[in-house]
Amino acid sequence: MSLYQETAPRTAPAATRTARTVAGELLDRTLGAPAEHPRRDVGGAGPVGIDAGDERAVQAACGVMHVHGRATGGPAPLAADYVSTVTGVLAAQGATAALLARRRGRPPLRTRTSLAQGALLTVTQYLAAATAHDGTGTPAGDGGTGLATLTTADAVRVEIETLDPTAWAGFWQRLGVPPRTAGRGWLPFQTRFGTAVCPLPPELRAAVRTHPLEAVRAAGAAHGVSVAAIGEATTAPPGLAPWTLAPAPPAAPAPPLPAVTDADALPLAGLRVVESARRVQGPVAGHVLRLLGAEVVRVEPPGGDPMRGLPPVAGGCSVRFSALNHGKSVHEADLTTRQGRDAVRELVSRADVFLHNWAPGKAGTLRLDADALHAVNPRLVYASASGFGTALGPVPPIGTDYLAQVHGGLAAALRPAGEPPAPSLMTVTDVLGGLVLAQAVLAGLLARQETGRGCRAASSLLSAAALVPRPPRRVALSALDRPLPTADGLLYLGAEARALPREVARTVGATGTVPVGERLRSRTTDAWLAELREAGLPSVAVRTDLAALATDPAFARAVLPPDDRLPYARPAAPWEFTEETP
Repeated sequence: MSLYQETAPRTAPAATRTARTVAGELLDRTLGAPAEHPRRDVGGAGPVGIDAGDERAVQAACGVMHVHGRATGGPAPLAADYVSTVTGVLAAQGATAALLARRRGRPPLRTRTSLAQGALLTVTQYLAAATAHDGTGTPAGDGGTGLATLTTADAVRVEIETLDPTAWAGFWQRLGVPPRTAGRGWLPFQTRFGTAVCPLPPELRAAVRTHPLEAVRAAGAAHGVSVAAIGEATTAPPGLAPWTLAPAPPAAPAPPLPAVTDADALPLAGLRVVESARRVQGPVAGHVLRLLGAEVVRVEPPGGDPMRGLPPVAGGCSVRFSALNHGKSVHEADLTTRQGRDAVRELVSRADVFLHNWAPGKAGTLRLDADALHAVNPRLVYASASGFGTALGPVPPIGTDYLAQVHGGLAAALRPAGEPPAPSLMTVTDVLGGLVLAQAVLAGLLARQETGRGCRAASSLLSAAALVPRPPRRVALSALDRPLPTADGLLYLGAEARALPREVARTVGATGTVPVGERLRSRTTDAWLAELREAGLPSVAVRTDLAALATDPAFARAVLPPDDRLPYARPAAPWEFTEETP
């Protein structure tokens, strides 16, 4: 089964149907419902033996289970259809970009993506770190385990957030933790976005256990640390649109986007994006637009983005940073000065898109908000990303991934029933939020092409989280729904096998006294996979070594290996574009 094998719509498995549903909803929003959508396909995903539309098998094969499970000690499935949702957004992006290219003179294009490509995109920075080496040639691993979730004296699970080390120190001092001890927790807390683990000093967890929720909240309020209680609810706030789009003030109509006549050009060739963004959400949006062919110019402070120094470093730059920002040109500007802001205005005057994920209110303070930049360039698509938009009121919590998971219901939905709810330390909403922002930009470009007017696009981590379908109650998983140990690793049963526990037991020779799990430990993963496959019960080895993706022949077209230019592996562009035949 190819990584790119297509699945017929009438026989599409559940995950493929989810991806197509998400893509259809986003295209309706982009084009106006009901709309005739461009041709796009969500193909199969994975090495031989994986059900093409099996969400969790793809999670297992592509390393998503591995990254998500790092904090809790071993690979674990995301209980909601996260990869399917990501793939649906990718499918919508490919279709919208193809339609935009057609409006610019290209012949009709058909686009195709797959669940594997969606899964690989979500582990981009983790794949880079796993395949890069430090100066001694040692693989750059991520040691330690542990969630950042804390439990109060009244048994409430909470997530805290701050990006300020001074606020961190004051918060813990108020809870009775000595500064030196609190300081030991700062680095693992801040780097959890890149490592997916948070081994906090046990003294910090113990300190929170001695204070009730209200005392912890009071400490947070006193020092600017956001504190969010994690509940069992899996639902997102109602009425959240993935993005909003509003036309720029009336002005002379913008000229059409430049024509694309090169048959080999990518859909966004000839367009320029100016990006002023940090961490993951904003850079992912710029990364996706670059992969679709746009020129992307990053605005960074003098000396460069501080994230360039985040370990592991290879080739003089953080590989986690480079994985999302390579191929972008850089313009350094100090936005706290008039000269720096004027430099941004000059860049924007010649751009098609400006995107940022600044904190609420910063654009207005800098006088680089939509109104100010539309005065410079009326045809501009001005795209802003936030944590919560206006959904949580005028003073929202700090807008980062893990608080968005809590407020968006994913902290409960991504973990199965029977486990305490807690955000995944994999950056699930950051990546999804960046993809949704990129789709909002594409919608804005298409609207500009049709109306001649620039526009303002806005999205948030919370609105992106709401895209992930989830049941009203947390999903219960059986033992066969989890990775199963073999003599030399882990395997994950395919969807068909999970639905036929008696067939699995018969195939592996399990009995009432020797259960499936114990029986599987007697032979290697490859031996069991061959036997299960022969019995018509396809399953997959659970990926626990991301570096092996770069050398696995099944992923040869989907993962680019390290080379002289970029000393780490990274996913290939997640779309294929081909001209439609009459």
